[in-house]
Amino acid sequence: MAQSQIEMARLEARIPAQAYEQMQRAAKLRGMTLTGYLLATAGEDARRVIEETEIMRLSREDQIRFAEALIDPPQPNAKLARAAKRHAELFRGR
Repeated sequence: MAQSQIEMARLEARIPAQAYEQMQRAAKLRGMTLTGYLLATAGEDARRVIEETEIMRLSREDQIRFAEALIDPPQPNAKLARAAKRHAELFRGR
């Protein structure tokens, strides 16, 4: 997508001068503008935080157990049957 087609938003922040200077230096060392540096570093951190929050990682053993439960689900126990009946009673006619 061309730069002219990307919707832009403005971000302003008041930060300590030392932090600003440090980020400016880091950007320069990477051959980037401060904006580019902030987009790269904050964007990567935001992606990682979202991934850690929204993506469930399972061990190989748990993946197998999950797939087996989907393929051959266990029979509902008495507690689940009562909950399903209660749900049906509460939401009947809605």
